[in-house]
Amino acid sequence: MSVLPRGSTVRRDAGIYGYERALRRHGIEPIAGVDEAGRGACAGPLVAGACILPSGKAGIVPGLADSKLLTERARERCYDQVVRRAVAWSVVVVPHDECDRLGMHVANVEALRRAVALLDVPPAYVLTDGFPVDGLGVPGLAVWKGDRVAACIAAASVLAKVTRDRIMREMDADWPAYDFATHKGYITETHTAALLQHGPSPVHRMRFVNVRRAAGLRPDDRVHNEDAVPVEALEDLS
Repeated sequence: MSVLPRGSTVRRDAGIYGYERALRRHGIEPIAGVDEAGRGACAGPLVAGACILPSGKAGIVPGLADSKLLTERARERCYDQVVRRAVAWSVVVVPHDECDRLGMHVANVEALRRAVALLDVPPAYVLTDGFPVDGLGVPGLAVWKGDRVAACIAAASVLAKVTRDRIMREMDADWPAYDFATHKGYITETHTAALLQHGPSPVHRMRFVNVRRAAGLRPDDRVHNEDAVPVEALEDLS
């Protein structure tokens, strides 16, 4: 991953569109943002979104912000606006069993790569949320708290989270005992109680320690560190 072009600066008060403006001043465009939802959940899929917003007023999405800071209704409104305004957008869904097979970090990186590769318009530069992603084929920058400070990452975050929330509501209809529609697969007291009472559902991720515990299984020595941490201790990174 690279840094911003020499001479580029993004002021702290530049707002959520500051990174894109700084890159465009150097003739770099299109600019894609990419983000995921569901990395810290122990049930359901991981979903990655990628988005290229147009320059100028057409790329200003009313109410756009980090998807985790928006209400469900506000996210849905932003989702509609992003889909309507985007130069290109994509969503990749990684099923729970593929997350188990690959491990969460590998699944996460692969999902982000796939989302960028599926964009109808190839980006010239990619902004990622929090950590660098190699193998994108173009220069990019990892932005700390990117879904709060870069519009294209925030848009990708909205695409990923709204898509995943819709999937979890559908799963709730199939497995109502777990209340997926409310907690979306993250660990809450209700989810923990359901796991202990009913055991894991077919869409729980068996690499997670709390799920294995509920299934009466011992921890798996092959589990990566991030999967072995009890999910109740994980921050909801979306």
